[in-house]
Amino acid sequence: MDYVFHWNIVFAKMPQLLHGAFVTLHVSVLSMLLGIVIAVLLAIARMSDSKKISLPATIWVEIARNTPALFHIYMAYFGLGAFGIHLSPYFAVLSALVFVNAGYLTETFRGGFQSIPPTQYHASKSLGMTSMQAYMYIILPQMFRRIYHPMTNQFVWSILMSSLGILVGMNELSGETQRLQSLSFRTLEFFIVAAVMYFIITRFVLFAASLIAGRVFRGDV
Repeated sequence: MDYVFHWNIVFAKMPQLLHGAFVTLHVSVLSMLLGIVIAVLLAIARMSDSKKISLPATIWVEIARNTPALFHIYMAYFGLGAFGIHLSPYFAVLSALVFVNAGYLTETFRGGFQSIPPTQYHASKSLGMTSMQAYMYIILPQMFRRIYHPMTNQFVWSILMSSLGILVGMNELSGETQRLQSLSFRTLEFFIVAAVMYFIITRFVLFAASLIAGRVFRGDV
């Protein structure tokens, strides 16, 4: 093989790659936090006996879980433009990831809610708690404890799927890698380093999640 690697070109651009990695983490964390909040509400709505409440939540979940993430990014960036709503690449990717994260997490949360005996809710009410207090102090802590690992996996998915932002011009890690390699024509070197950076990011997230589980849940998750 006659190919000669030139790593010095890549290392000289490491600050730009690290900035792209920061953008990747930023959009992933924010999409996950917003997705969790929405998913909790959607999961409660899905369990409602009222069709007027459960149907919109079901439609959200079915669309999010049965269509590609790339479709939602394109719809947010190009589709909304047809209605005069022009989002930046960052907010297009963020809104798409929030939509999909919420859809997937809703079913995860619903399973967590249903694994908790309903008698705990009724016992909380009998002690004088409001419905909000019962969920905040009794139901939600147990639910998050039981679905902690699937929620961590969803976070890793968000990190990796944020790379689709390259297709709408977002300067996250993949987008920045594409831009830099197009200037230097060292495609292999740049994308190898980017792959290593993704690997390090995801392994760090999983390691941090394990530490948090051991501290908060006493290693029982």
